[in-house]
Amino acid sequence: MQAILETYSSMLLQALGQTMLLTLLSLLFAFIIGLIFGMMSVSKNRVLNIISVVYVDGIRGIPLIVLAYFIYFGVPKIIQMTVNPGFRMTALVAGTIALSMNAGAYMSEIFRAGIQSVDIGQVEASRSLGLGYARTMQRVVLPQAIRTMIPSIINQFIISLKDTSILSVIGFPELTKAGNIIVGNTFATAETWGIIAVMYLIVIVTLSRIAKLIERRINVGTKR
Repeated sequence: MQAILETYSSMLLQALGQTMLLTLLSLLFAFIIGLIFGMMSVSKNRVLNIISVVYVDGIRGIPLIVLAYFIYFGVPKIIQMTVNPGFRMTALVAGTIALSMNAGAYMSEIFRAGIQSVDIGQVEASRSLGLGYARTMQRVVLPQAIRTMIPSIINQFIISLKDTSILSVIGFPELTKAGNIIVGNTFATAETWGIIAVMYLIVIVTLSRIAKLIERRINVGTKR
C-alpha cells in the first residue's frame, strides 16, 4: 500500500480534484434545474405541473449510467449526423450534463418540499400586500425554503459525489477511473481499492458532519 501511495499519490489527488470539480459543477447546474422545475411543480399552471412531473419522473426512471452513455455517445452522434460532422464532447462536459440532469430531478423534489413547507398564510399575507407571485417567491418563500433545504442539498452533494464513480465508464478521470488504472498497472487490487475507499470515506464523512452541524444550527434558530 505504501508503494502505491508513493508512486500514484499525485494521480490520486488529481483524480480527487476532478471528482470534486465534477460534483461542484453538476450541483451548481442541478441547483438551477431543481429551482426551475421545483417552481413549476408548485405552480398553479397545469401545463407547468405536467412538464415538471414528466422531467422528474423521466430522469429518475433512467439509470445514471444509461444517461451518461446516451449523452457521451448518442448525443454527439446525433449532432454529427444532423448539424456538425466534426462535433465532439469531452468526458467532463458529458459527465456534468448527465450528473446535473440526474441530480436536478432530485433537487426539484427538494425545492418542492421546501417551498411547500413555508406557511401558506405568509404567501397569502404577501399577496394581500400587493406583491406578485414572482416577488412573493423571491422575497418571502425562497429565503425560508432554502434555509430548511440546506441539509438536503448537502446530502444531495454527497450522493452526487458518490455517483461520479459511475462516470468512469465514459473515461472521466475521477477516483474510480484512477483506481482501475492503478490496478491495471500493479495488480494490487485490495490495496488500491482500499485506498480509494478511504479517500471517499474521508470526504463523505466530513460532508455528512457539516450537514448535521448545519441542521442542528437551523433547528436551534427555528426554536428561538
